[in-house]
This record gives sequence, structure tokens and C-alpha cells, in this order.
Amino acid sequence: MNCDEIRLLYDYNSWANARTLEACGALDPERLTRDLGSSHRSVRDTLAHIMGAEWIWLERWNGRAPSALPAGQLFPDLESLRRRWSEVERDLLGFVAGLREADLDRELKYRTLDGQPYSQPLWQMLQHLVNHGTYHRGQVAAMLRQVGAKPGATDLIAFYRERARQSSS
Repeated sequence: MNCDEIRLLYDYNSWANARTLEACGALDPERLTRDLGSSHRSVRDTLAHIMGAEWIWLERWNGRAPSALPAGQLFPDLESLRRRWSEVERDLLGFVAGLREADLDRELKYRTLDGQPYSQPLWQMLQHLVNHGTYHRGQVAAMLRQVGAKPGATDLIAFYRERARQSSS
């Protein structure tokens, strides 16, 4: 992995999050917060989990040790979640934009939310975060179908195809 590849992955992550949020815009408050028996209960709570994980990892990369994910209930509607996520995304993309090649192999120590200590190279954590978002966006896609809404395509290949169309026009 090099910095350009990491930046491309984070551009993809941002694009996929935006498409997912756009698809969720069709939900009324009841369908957004309905308990669907998923690992994070509702569409809103799953979205808050994705955003919260982005925030927690960024905090760790900046030398801080958050003790909890933000609860979904902090976001009474999709717009409040979008606003907070926009701030996290801005900071996350700024962090990624500032990376140098030497940063990727740097070992970072951190503690999980339950206090377990770990140390890993930054590049592994960066890859993990994008993969984590992909996993949970897949859950959101299934949940959207459960409540009668249509998810948007967020596959990596769809991102590459869209990018290719934009660069050729």
C-alpha cells in the first residue's frame, strides 16, 4: 500500500457513505429508527456506528483514546447525523491527505474500547476502517430493503467505473 492507494480507498469510502446516506434520505423517522434486529438495531444506529468508528480510529491516529462510540440516540434525525459525519469526514480526509509514505509503516499503540492494548502499522488500520465501513454499509443495504427502500450501489467497481466516466468526459 502506498499513500495514493490509501487516498483512493478513502475517496471510495466517502463516495460510498454519501450514496448510502442519499438512499437513507427516503426513510421517514419511524423506518430510520425501527429495530430490525440487526447488530446495531436500526438503520440510524448502524449509520451512527459507521460514523463513530471513523471518528474513533481518527482519534486514535491522532494520539487520543476515546472511551465509547457515540450512541445513535444522539442523532434524532438523518440530518443531525449527516452534519456530524460531515465534520468527521472532513477531518478524516484531511488526515489521509497529509500522510507520507513513511507514516504508513509506523506502529501505533492504542487501546480498544474495552481497554485491550494493541500495536499495529498505520496502513493496516487504514485498510481496516474502509473494510469496516463496507461491511456495515452492506448491512444498511439489507435493512433498507427490509423497510421497503432501495439501497444505492456502493461496490468498489461502481466507484472505479464512475471515476473512469468522469475522467473521460
